[in-house]
Amino acid sequence: MEIKVLHQVMEWNKDVSDQVRKTLSDHHIFMINIMGSPGAGKTSLITALIGKLRARFRIGVIEGDIAGQVDAERIARLDIPAIQLNTDGACHIEAMSIQNILPMLPLDDLDVIFVENIGNLVCPAEFDIGESLRITILSIPEGDDKVEKYPLMFTDTGCLVLNKYDMLPYFDFDEIRVEQNYETVNPDAPLYRVSCRSGQGLDELCDFLTEKILSDKKS
Repeated sequence: MEIKVLHQVMEWNKDVSDQVRKTLSDHHIFMINIMGSPGAGKTSLITALIGKLRARFRIGVIEGDIAGQVDAERIARLDIPAIQLNTDGACHIEAMSIQNILPMLPLDDLDVIFVENIGNLVCPAEFDIGESLRITILSIPEGDDKVEKYPLMFTDTGCLVLNKYDMLPYFDFDEIRVEQNYETVNPDAPLYRVSCRSGQGLDELCDFLTEKILSDKKS
């Protein structure tokens, strides 16, 4: 499968996220913005979710990276429509870039689009890209202080995924600290303990996403 590459143009338009939402609504597509640090396991989580959800939903992926197309190639090998979005140094994806890239996907044949945002716990949280839902990933090796250090990333999200949970015995990671801090900044959003390696927590996360997707289609 050919991988198309779009280079991000840093042009700000405060109304463009609404335009993106209208495009997605017109095509009945639910777009999920996946955010987290480099190495948190964003691509692995998307791959695992595709495996669980593809029997029910038609899925496409937008892979955001500063450079390269390794992750898009990985997704494309699953026979999933994948577009690489390179930001050429920018630390986040903007709605303008999503608007430009959507026509490269077969929108009439999709129910869900996963967007893997740039690996960063600061900038992506500040930019609405027209998504239907945000997922923030915090992996066990990153440490348990991230909710306190980067509150916006965890405040403005639909759920938190504690990823690589199978590694908990090998790190000094206080999950209760994370849970309590997360409940303080985002009391209504669920937290899921997930291991893409063992499959732990994936079914529960997929049930949550399925409910959100189907509810959006009914509205």
